[in-house]
Amino acid sequence: MSGLAPLVVPAVKKHTATVIMLHGLGDSGAGWTVLANQIRQSRPKLNEVSFIFPNAPTIPITANGGYRMPGWYDIKSFSDLNQKSSDASGILASRDRIHELIAAESSKNGIPADRVVLGGFSQGGALSLLAGITAPAPLAGIFAMSGYMLLGERIPELIPSGAPNKATRVWMGHGADDPLVKCQWGRLTAEKLREFGVENVQFNEYPNLEHSASEEELSQLEDWLEKRLPPLSDASQA
Repeated sequence: MSGLAPLVVPAVKKHTATVIMLHGLGDSGAGWTVLANQIRQSRPKLNEVSFIFPNAPTIPITANGGYRMPGWYDIKSFSDLNQKSSDASGILASRDRIHELIAAESSKNGIPADRVVLGGFSQGGALSLLAGITAPAPLAGIFAMSGYMLLGERIPELIPSGAPNKATRVWMGHGADDPLVKCQWGRLTAEKLREFGVENVQFNEYPNLEHSASEEELSQLEDWLEKRLPPLSDASQA
C-alpha cells in the first residue's frame, strides 16, 4: 500500500524514542504535526522523541460516494463503524505497513519497539489499536483518540503467539458528544480489548467534545507520553 512519504519531526536531543501518529480519514500527516510542535514548546522531557506522521494512500471511500481521499482502508458506512469491518484486506495492508515502520525504527535508527508509541485519531486511532495489539514485539504504548474496533471478530487469531502487547498500556480518549464515532463505540472497544486480554486499557471521556481533540485531551495524552517515553538520561539516574 503506497502513499506520500511520512513526515518526520526529529528529536531535539539524541533520538532515543519515537511516536508514530496516524491521521484520520481525509486528512494527512501534516494535519497532526501541530502535536509535535506543541510538545516541543511545553514538554522538554520528550526532547529525545522523534515524531513520524505517515500519510495514508488516496483511495475511493464507499461511504462518501466513492470519492477518492486519503484513507487507511475503505469505509462502507459510517453508521456501523464499530460493528463490522468490510475492507479487511485494506485494513490488514495498512496494519502491515505500520508494522514495517516500527521495524524500520529499529533497523535504521536503533530504536527498539519498546521505545515506540503508536497512536492516531479516528480512522488512524482505530488502525493504531489493531496494529498495536497485534504487533510482533512489545511497544512502549498505544493510544487512540476517537477510535473504534477493527476486525473485532478476528483479533484473537491476529494476536501473535505469546501476546507480546498483552501488558502494553493503552490510552483512549473520546468526545462524549462525538456524532461520527460515537463515544459508546469507544467504550465498547475498551471493554473488548480487555476481553481479548489487553491488561492496561485506560478510557477517558470528555464532556461537550464532538469529533475532534480538545486541549484537555491533548494535555492528558502528553502527560501519558512522558510516562511511556522517559528520557534515557533520567532513566539511567533513577
